[in-house]
Amino acid sequence: MTTPNDDSKPTARRTARTVIVPAAGMGTRFLPATKTVPKELLPVVDTPGIEMIAEEAAASGADRLLVVTAPSKDGVLGHFDARPDLEETLHERGKDDIAAKVRRATEVIGVSSVVQDKPLGLGHAVLMAEPELADDEDAVAVMLPDDLVLPVGVMERMAAVREEFGGSVLCALELPREEVYNYGVFDIEEPAEGADGAAAADVKRVRGMVEKPSPEEAPSTFVAVGRYLLDRAIFDALRRIDRGKGGEYQLTDAIELLIREDHPVHIVIHDGFRHDLGNPGGFIRACVDFGLRDPNYGPGLRRYLERRITEGDEPLTMDGTCDGTGNTAAGARGEGTGEG
Repeated sequence: MTTPNDDSKPTARRTARTVIVPAAGMGTRFLPATKTVPKELLPVVDTPGIEMIAEEAAASGADRLLVVTAPSKDGVLGHFDARPDLEETLHERGKDDIAAKVRRATEVIGVSSVVQDKPLGLGHAVLMAEPELADDEDAVAVMLPDDLVLPVGVMERMAAVREEFGGSVLCALELPREEVYNYGVFDIEEPAEGADGAAAADVKRVRGMVEKPSPEEAPSTFVAVGRYLLDRAIFDALRRIDRGKGGEYQLTDAIELLIREDHPVHIVIHDGFRHDLGNPGGFIRACVDFGLRDPNYGPGLRRYLERRITEGDEPLTMDGTCDGTGNTAAGARGEGTGEG
């Protein structure tokens, strides 16, 4: 299933022609919602996470999103299908702005898919994409849909580092040491000088990775987030690794193999933050963050949150004040929901 590419998108430093998006997971932490709705289609305010990934990929200069799905997750690709009937209905009702949002998903970037028949890990999902690449694609990007890395633009910076040093480039965030235990942590050193002299402060060479170390044992405070720009050599490495934890093929094991074989691997330390859409707690925070930024919902949401924090668990009226009855005026009348 493929959507047409939008040739009108602005040009950017090309990171890779193809962006692999692993989306074959079951979404178990969101059950029962994900029994019928793929996790990647859950909306952050009004836009599914997978569409945000598509926008970021297009902005990075990619031509195609290659989504790795499971046999039961056709709906992920269906989001990018054209719906002229829906657009026509919306236009007839004067909802042109919503029709434009519906159409945008079909225009942002070319989308195709490959099916991962068995859940054998992130490394296996990436390997499934290799036959879909053209022979002259010497690098591929991988973007994990659970990770919203903000502000966008880190992929372009990673492309510049690859041009300078070759090899593969990963995205990292710096966290307080007490928070690194839930991440893959990089063991780093200063890179060799690039062609134009000393490397930038946001670039480090990777000596290794440690998965979820204790804060005391962590080799640094730089943690991996879901953006990778990988040399095509990654596929050969993926074929040579053994199954790791949980019987799965781990992408980090293949990257470690490349490092041991002196393949250059660098990180770009991103000056930003990450929203984790892979668990309900992180998803809620992302919705609040994006909701506060939304010009339509933001002002009202901000007032509501301020009053909710002030009043604690007391029920609020439609205007955000407590009514002391156990019911909210807005909820009783179905108002204040933003429904059109």
